[in-house]
Amino acid sequence: MIRITDQLSIPEDELNFTASRSSGPGGQHVNKVSTRVTLRFDLANSPSLTADQKQRILDHLATRISKEGVLRVVSQKTRSQAVNKEVALERFVELLQQALRRKPKRKAVTIPSSAKQKRIDEKKHRAQLKRERSWRVSLDD
Repeated sequence: MIRITDQLSIPEDELNFTASRSSGPGGQHVNKVSTRVTLRFDLANSPSLTADQKQRILDHLATRISKEGVLRVVSQKTRSQAVNKEVALERFVELLQQALRRKPKRKAVTIPSSAKQKRIDEKKHRAQLKRERSWRVSLDD
């Protein structure tokens, strides 16, 4: 079981790992070994998630989810397939945690009248300074 939150765990058999050839460093070795790991999670058909959780994940990770409802996480940072698998799994857990985290509701706050008055006074002061700074020709001369 992969623990996402205190209330949510996903069985490992719901995850599908595939390996393919990776781009990047490795020299001649890179053409022989499949080190890039792709983790696929069928979000649409997962029995571990509630409909609300699926919708929250879909809204938050829409760019990573295919039309079929499959979430994909790719890792090719290292030359080791095992390490890439762990990195992909960690990233998967992070993504789901972020998607399922509820943001606290914003509290409406009234601005104190003293703060409003202070802001207006500062604006008047600034305008006065600019007025005094400008050079005007008077017609009286």
